Amino acid sequence: MQFIQGNLFKDFPDLRFIIPHGGGAVPYHWGRYRGLADMLKQPDLSGHVMNNVYFDTCVYHQPGVTLLADVIDNKNILFGSEMVGAVRGIDPQTGQYFDDTKRYVDALDISDAERHAIFEGNARRVYPRLDAQLKGWGL
Repeated sequence: MQFIQGNLFKDFPDLRFIIPHGGGAVPYHWGRYRGLADMLKQPDLSGHVMNNVYFDTCVYHQPGVTLLADVIDNKNILFGSEMVGAVRGIDPQTGQYFDDTKRYVDALDISDAERHAIFEGNARRVYPRLDAQLKGWGL
């Protein structure tokens, strides 16, 4: 709400926030945020907030990652994983490690270009110094 109500990104246009764990409750409340922005006569979130706010995919189940990708524009999603993270066990329902988040992104119904953006392209755009370093290494 502070991002919506304020003009932080007008004053600091290059400031970027990466909100971990799929943004927490953000995907569930996205309609609420859009409605409040409209009610408060703030600009649409796509330009007012989403040029500076990103979410990672460190969510430990397919429905959560799918919801994130359904609600948040894929240009604002960065691959994130805690392999050997908080939940190191194997999910008895799937037989897979809980914290293997790559497979959740792999299973999304998105284009190869969108998947590449989530795995690499978005991070290179959001972190231009990282991109420059990788290019310097020929990557």
